[in-house]
Amino acid sequence: MMDQAKKFNFEIPPVLESARLLLRELTPEDAPALFHLRTNEEVMKYVPRTKPANIEEVYALIEEIKQGTLRAENLGWAITLIEAPDVLIGFIGFPHFDFPNFRAEVGYMLAPGFWAKGIASEALGMINKFGFEKLGLHSLYGVVDPGNLASAKVLVKQGYLKEAHFKEDFYYEGKFLDSVIYSLLKSNQH
Repeated sequence: MMDQAKKFNFEIPPVLESARLLLRELTPEDAPALFHLRTNEEVMKYVPRTKPANIEEVYALIEEIKQGTLRAENLGWAITLIEAPDVLIGFIGFPHFDFPNFRAEVGYMLAPGFWAKGIASEALGMINKFGFEKLGLHSLYGVVDPGNLASAKVLVKQGYLKEAHFKEDFYYEGKFLDSVIYSLLKSNQH
């Protein structure tokens, strides 16, 4: 049996590439696009996170993600098109690892102009493969607002199964919100 999932030792996330996507390190140059993404009402509708008040908060977030990667606590990539690798169109990654249990959470967001084109699903497939093959993970999970049908569809398209619907388990801005958990086992990946 396995001893433990492989804690990584990356200074930056490895570049992942498909025929049309390039997943690369998030850099300070991405701050304006990330600010636009994280302040977009449509994008953030189902994301219970405070919107950045200014660009400086986004620079701080990028640095926080980088420091988390150095500590092997999270791992994230800028989603770009292969023909425009300098233009961030989304973000994807593992916001939380549970290495003793060979498990990680997945999360992603994409600019509205790129929705319904299979991009989020393709990027998710790329990090699924990376998590299972390179990090030795056994399972991945996504936490979704029950109203976020598009995000649930992305997970299901990649083979994730709905495992739970927690009622009012998350408190945010004066309200209790539900969470739906989708999971993928290494043995069930496409």
